[in-house]
Amino acid sequence: MLDKRLYHHLVSWLGQWPAGRALQVVGSERRVRPGWDGRPCPVVGVGAPGGAVLSVPPDKVGAVRSLTDLPVNDLLAKLPAAVGHAGWRAHRAVFRYCLAPTPLPDVGDWIDPTDDVVPPWLQRFTSPVLVARDTDGAFLAGVGLKRHDAHGQEISVGTVPAARGRGLASRLVAQAARQVLDAGAVPTYLHEPTNTASAKVAAAAGFRDRGWTAYGIFDA
Repeated sequence: MLDKRLYHHLVSWLGQWPAGRALQVVGSERRVRPGWDGRPCPVVGVGAPGGAVLSVPPDKVGAVRSLTDLPVNDLLAKLPAAVGHAGWRAHRAVFRYCLAPTPLPDVGDWIDPTDDVVPPWLQRFTSPVLVARDTDGAFLAGVGLKRHDAHGQEISVGTVPAARGRGLASRLVAQAARQVLDAGAVPTYLHEPTNTASAKVAAAAGFRDRGWTAYGIFDA
């Protein structure tokens, strides 16, 4: 049975769940409203074994449904133009979630994203970020939470090159996942299918690969 937090997150984030059949295109006002970073996300999709839901702006449902008989790669190639964003690119990612993070020791502190030590990519987050620093206070690795709704928060993590290979990222991800679960939401983690380093971080933190996929488009 699907965890109720994950179920409510998918319904809220996509507009409908479960998938029910190979691919369902649904219209949601969430696609034209500001997302976690204040910008709309015009396409969001999640696929699980047995089906997928692709969430698009309500007025673009017909155009996207006309593509559903195409092979997936062809559909993704035509998807940006179908939702009014020609020139953007579609992408797919491994979608993971976690209900029992690996009991790794905490390694970071939650600080304001405007703190001088926080790198630019983490400054996009509007709530506290989780940061690991060296003995001199320099940034080593950090996590930001994409608060998609009250039921689901997506974890983003990054480590400076000199600090990679120490397990910092996995410890931060597990630490952040525990906080998300304590708050009553489910933590999710997305990464490119070819990003083996990110996959290892996720697995070590307790986010196993269940064969789920996420879809979206981005401004190229």
